[in-house]
Amino acid sequence: MITVKLDQLKLLEGWFENDPQTRQKASFPFFKGTGAESLSVVYFEVEPGNTLGTHTDSAEEVILILQGKAEATVGDESGLLSAGEMALIPCMIPHNLRNIGSETLRVVGFFSSPNVVSTFAEPLMPINQRAVGTPLFEKEQPMAWNEIVRKLMG
Repeated sequence: MITVKLDQLKLLEGWFENDPQTRQKASFPFFKGTGAESLSVVYFEVEPGNTLGTHTDSAEEVILILQGKAEATVGDESGLLSAGEMALIPCMIPHNLRNIGSETLRVVGFFSSPNVVSTFAEPLMPINQRAVGTPLFEKEQPMAWNEIVRKLMG
């Protein structure tokens, strides 16, 4: 059994260089490289007043708000989500979350694929790439998250 404690995840920070309001911290605790066969999971946090950043995902996603309040935009629709609520985001539809509350927005996203590519409207810093997602892995055996972080961070 693979388990994860959310408060012990190493979160990687990302932001848009041209938009100081777009800033989040995220981690993929479950995906192909950690042993998942048919899904992946992202955990992310967005501070008050900030946004996740408009992007599309290569797989359908269900988000679950663990803490906070968000304005969600999915395609042409907008709505409010708060702790305990979920939303379905279709594959390849532009979407974003804005933290409209006074506490950190904490969200878990469940994807229908073990590998996901998210394509942002602008390059995500500090890696300066629009397309990001589940980390790639080079071996058949699943990598532990600390190995992935070590590979990414050097």
